[in-house]
Amino acid sequence: MTIPADLEIHTALQDGTPVCIRQVRESDAAAMRAGIAKMSPRSRYLRFFSGATNVPEWVIERLVSGDGAHHLAWGAIAVDAAGEPAIGVVHAFRDADDPDSAEFSVGVLDEYHGLGLGKLLVATILLAARAEGLDQFTAETLAENGSAVSFVRSLGGELIASGGATRSWQLDVDRAIAVLRGECDPPGMAQVFEKLG
Repeated sequence: MTIPADLEIHTALQDGTPVCIRQVRESDAAAMRAGIAKMSPRSRYLRFFSGATNVPEWVIERLVSGDGAHHLAWGAIAVDAAGEPAIGVVHAFRDADDPDSAEFSVGVLDEYHGLGLGKLLVATILLAARAEGLDQFTAETLAENGSAVSFVRSLGGELIASGGATRSWQLDVDRAIAVLRGECDPPGMAQVFEKLG
């Protein structure tokens, strides 16, 4: 299945907030920069392993360079908020040495934590990855990031390396998809599976 570059998934968060999930574009650089700046220092630290307000420009360039094959990138937009700001993003970078695997990460603005947006974005990237022939994801978390560790484990993630402040995880794409399909929580998950699954 080839996913159209202009595909949009209109769905809602746990509290009914309407969102649009679509592939990240180069033109999203300013929105990406603004979204990172809105994150709390703690959230930036947990996501980027640094609390710096302004991430280096090369990071922004990398985050908006999705090509749908080697770098999958999807973002969520709050369609009912002024200016339709970016509120979350998920990425998967294909491993050059293992083309069936990709490293993934997700980030959500603080005010949208606990509303299921992370799950919606992860379901989206998993389904897009499966369409691109990816079998496995890897993820790196800080050991102290209990919510990320719990989330990866809930998707069937297995700890593959543990050293110092970080933990590395391996995730079977099909198994994780099955977990999220079975939960259908938040309710807006149905729209993600309807469009991609």
